[in-house]
Amino acid sequence: MKVTNIKIKALAVSALVAAGLAGAHAQDTYSGFFVDNYDYRFQMNPAFGNERNFVSFPVLGNLNFAMRGNLNVSDIFYKLDGRTVLFTNPGIGTDEAMSKFGDKNRLDANIKVNILSAGFRAFGGYNTVNLSASANLYATLPGAFFSLAKEGITNTTYDIHHLAGYSDAYAQLALGHSHEIRQVPGLRIGAAVKFLIGAGSIDFRLDRADLTLGQDSWRAVTNANIYASLKGMKFETDVNDKTGHRYVSGASLDDVSAPNGFGVGFDLGAQYKWRDFTFSAAVLDLGFIKWGKTAWASTDGDQTIDTDAYIFNANGDADNSFSDEWDRLTDDLSRLYELNDKGELSSRTRSLAATLNFGVDYAFPYYRNLHFGLVNSTRINGPYTWTQFRLSANVAPVKWVSGGINMVAGTYGVGFGWLLNIHTTGFNLFVGMDHTIGRLSKQLIPLKSNADFNLGINFPF
Repeated sequence: MKVTNIKIKALAVSALVAAGLAGAHAQDTYSGFFVDNYDYRFQMNPAFGNERNFVSFPVLGNLNFAMRGNLNVSDIFYKLDGRTVLFTNPGIGTDEAMSKFGDKNRLDANIKVNILSAGFRAFGGYNTVNLSASANLYATLPGAFFSLAKEGITNTTYDIHHLAGYSDAYAQLALGHSHEIRQVPGLRIGAAVKFLIGAGSIDFRLDRADLTLGQDSWRAVTNANIYASLKGMKFETDVNDKTGHRYVSGASLDDVSAPNGFGVGFDLGAQYKWRDFTFSAAVLDLGFIKWGKTAWASTDGDQTIDTDAYIFNANGDADNSFSDEWDRLTDDLSRLYELNDKGELSSRTRSLAATLNFGVDYAFPYYRNLHFGLVNSTRINGPYTWTQFRLSANVAPVKWVSGGINMVAGTYGVGFGWLLNIHTTGFNLFVGMDHTIGRLSKQLIPLKSNADFNLGINFPF
């Protein structure tokens, strides 16, 4: 199996398209944060305990597919004369195209599958066991990247730093316990320990990419690294015929079936009831994952071109015609994204993306089955950090039905979410969306990047 043309420009486009189209961070359904008898509230705060025991339907107990971002598929692809074209197409106006992009453009795509889950009362409290698998993809692209792609070289300076992409996949076994503190009426605490087995990760960072065009000279600087923690992966190299530089041109994968990482994480939470209010706070995923053998490619610090050797002549027959000079220039510019094979690191440790959840729930005094809730969630994940506030109304009109609707605002804009939870004797089905999916393309791809879907089948007892 081979992956060719591993260069910064190709990776940037690939990260964008993949994040936009993969359709799937270890995502929890915040629309169920305050919903009665939603069995998986413990994943957002380990202090939450259920009223009943349950066991999940294998694989289908709690499926989460999520996509987040402030960059939409409809910002990249347009309809023009019955065809689907990129924003770079000359038929798409520059002002129209560039108005869709900000200084920082981000996309996250995540899948989380609960393979098997169970909750039961014992040991003086409520206990949970959860085996799950997650796949995550994050990408961030600066606005100058799209400006250069759409307009070409029209400005004197371009700053394309903070272009980055990260993906990982791992399995997780979590053991949780919560119980009431009798000495403090209304207080409940909980904790969970998580054991992780990593399948692999890829971390791409373009820490610097500056292009300065002077009247008589050009200067370009890049600084980039790729870390690929995949079992059996090795970079392949080639030689630039023009410069003699040996660079990373592709990669080979011999075997990706074996695990290549191990880690541990902890969740801590508390819940306090006071009159008609319930306050809660939790920190999730305090820990790390240590990846095994990691292939590393780098520019070896700043890669610089600083030259005044290019003088263009409008005469097409001249030795320094625009065409000839441009060919020479692009050959030199190619050095900026030709990475050196730095060999293999024996291991690489990375912190987990910690999440903070703070919530307050208010029970309506004239109708106790109606609750209003506000939860703030913040994921601390370096350049991929996000935060959101979610205001909800939740109701349980009869014993076997509960649900809620909510509005969300945060890093990725505003949206509407909901969850319906049916819980009859011995059977539970829930379905919901933290961000309701809007219009779809013909290929059933959401045109807006904020979309997710949550489904679960469980058996309470």
